[in-house]
Amino acid sequence: MTSTTPADKTQPMRWLRLPDLLVAVVRGVGQVDFMASPWTGLIFLVALFVGGWRYGLYGLLGSAVATLTADALGAARDRVALGLEGFSGTLIGVAFALYFGVSWTTTLLVILGCVAGSVITSALVTLLKPFNLPTFTAPFCIVTSATLLAAPAFERIKQGKIGPALPSAATGRTALTWNDVWQGMFNGIGQVFFQNKWYVGLIFLVGLVVGSRVAAVAAVLSSLVGMGIAWVLGAPAADIAAGLYGYNAVLTGMALAGIFVALTPPGGLYAFLGALAATGLTAALTTFFTPFGGHTLTWPFVLVTWAFLAAVPAYALIRRAG
Repeated sequence: MTSTTPADKTQPMRWLRLPDLLVAVVRGVGQVDFMASPWTGLIFLVALFVGGWRYGLYGLLGSAVATLTADALGAARDRVALGLEGFSGTLIGVAFALYFGVSWTTTLLVILGCVAGSVITSALVTLLKPFNLPTFTAPFCIVTSATLLAAPAFERIKQGKIGPALPSAATGRTALTWNDVWQGMFNGIGQVFFQNKWYVGLIFLVGLVVGSRVAAVAAVLSSLVGMGIAWVLGAPAADIAAGLYGYNAVLTGMALAGIFVALTPPGGLYAFLGALAATGLTAALTTFFTPFGGHTLTWPFVLVTWAFLAAVPAYALIRRAG
């Protein structure tokens, strides 16, 4: 029998050190918008706290729980360090604060949801690896959709369920005012984090500029694309101004404009088409989920971007970034 002690002593540390974990938690907030910069993560946290202390607190809690869970279970250190294990937890925390308010029940749901989201993230990383596709926010969508659907079966959850209003039916004013346009553009960026105050969206945009100017430009243009196609097709002005038709376009546009697809003239057109598709799917999934009391979340972004990335090898003029 040979001892394994010498080999164990020479192995690198399996878990991140506390300072690195703290940075990873902050990066997890920034990675919601694909930004690995801790400064972007800090600015995003400021934006969440400006939107409401509960969003900042639960968003930070979500990133921390998801990151710590992944690190404790031995997830790849580079993924943990870059915040890739924390961003779905951030969104779970913010979403639950919005849908269920502040209570011990919500705190428990965030913790359990982020632990489950961490496991789902690792499962999707494994399943999608052969196709070279990221998980995106699919773990957040799965956990949050399941929780919203399950809420009516549990009295303590049902009592606390407040949730935001669903997008209205295609009735009412459709003409856009100038205020609708400029506020809606910022709201489209903020609604990625469920924030509908234009100045909160502006802070998020500042964070994007710090992380990547290209991503910031893509976010602005994609938000306008989402608003534009929604207006052309006759969506209610109130929903457009609230950013409800912009945020999935924002995420899709950023993903396809330089982050996962090379930013060339054909690549820019590809990102534009992706933003259009995400806006259309937003309307379709909103209609689908409405009878169940569910919400669209970022499903349109996930499904459209998966499809567009999977199609890249078939196009000679489109290539993956990196």
